[in-house]
Amino acid sequence: MIPMPLARIAEITSGALSGMADPRAVVRGPVVIDSRAVEPGSLFVAIKGARVDGHDYAAQAIRAGAVAVLASRPVDGPSVIVPDTAAALAELATAQAAALPGVTVIGVTGSAGKTSTKDLLARLTARIGATIAPVGSFNNELGHPLTVLRAGADTRFMVLELAARNIGHIKDLTRIAPPQIGVVLNVGTAHLGVFGGKEAIAKAKGELVEALPRTGVAVLNADDPLVRGMATRTEARVTFFGRGESAAIRAEGVTVDVRGRASFTLRTPSGTAHVSLKLYGEHAVENALAAAAAGYELGLPVTTIAAELSAATPVSRWRMEVNDRPDGVTVINDAYNANPDSMRAAFGAFAVLGRGRRRFAVIAALRELGEDGPALNAELGRLAGGAGLAGLIAFSDTHLRAHETLRQLVFRLLLAKKNTEPPTG
Repeated sequence: MIPMPLARIAEITSGALSGMADPRAVVRGPVVIDSRAVEPGSLFVAIKGARVDGHDYAAQAIRAGAVAVLASRPVDGPSVIVPDTAAALAELATAQAAALPGVTVIGVTGSAGKTSTKDLLARLTARIGATIAPVGSFNNELGHPLTVLRAGADTRFMVLELAARNIGHIKDLTRIAPPQIGVVLNVGTAHLGVFGGKEAIAKAKGELVEALPRTGVAVLNADDPLVRGMATRTEARVTFFGRGESAAIRAEGVTVDVRGRASFTLRTPSGTAHVSLKLYGEHAVENALAAAAAGYELGLPVTTIAAELSAATPVSRWRMEVNDRPDGVTVINDAYNANPDSMRAAFGAFAVLGRGRRRFAVIAALRELGEDGPALNAELGRLAGGAGLAGLIAFSDTHLRAHETLRQLVFRLLLAKKNTEPPTG
């Protein structure tokens, strides 16, 4: 964070100093919402959640070295009192981004693959200059400004992940740190029930390209019709990535090895290079292409892009983590989040990695799918039932009708294939 006195923080957030706060005291350390992450010089933001109220940890944060607490009610210790701490956090991040005009902001959104693409792209931009990117999936109204506030005077790139649970959410995030490059991966079925349809999801995701300036670049997936159609929603220059010949940045000759890792020829307008991913699952190709397209727009040579993509390993936890145990068992952890599209990709990778071996899957019913939930969960059941599993454990809230539909269908399919007895639990 750019060092900032409490008086300036109070001015930006329209807050009032309280608790004997020294207006000249300077916040130099990170801005955090978890008191356990406080370091000397921090600003602790007290967020009141459904189960935990950060205000209860204000004194602990001060003892750990926080300069002050950004709070919505008086607390023990120096503080800046504001009406809404989440809104104040966004205002503070907006001011920080505005104070760093030399930073290039790159936004990444999509129904699936945001975090993996963000990790790849941050690796590429780090070859050019100091880069800030979210930890894991810090992509909402709290994680986004917290990431922006990690930037400092030496930061050249901010690679930001933008998520939406409704229309207008991405638009709000782009106001905090206006992007110069916007990457849209896909429009899938995640949160389908919340949005009410894929067209509404596309409308929400497209808010990223609408926020781009005329001098910016929209990086769009040519293979997804709803994403390709976003080209008409921006005045920025558009570059396409994908597997088809219409994409300027594309993958040719994709192959997958016995461990489920893809290799391909990366073709760009200025040449080609070979990429051999260490990431698991053929779906990683699209994420790599998106990162490559943005990196190419930043001026990176194709050989450098290919080398970095080939060297990249998983960064964020619980996304196709593959662990080979000493006893010969391979555990694949892809449990961070799930939607019908990501589940299909995971089962595809699972089939390759587990070829010729006994395979067991642990899955749960998918939620937030609206009236399409039962049909999509039934499809997941058919997918699992046809995957040649030796066993399946399905779990969720026992009162979820979708879960019971999934569970019963899968068991019937497994029995029909004589793979196993119905699992319990």
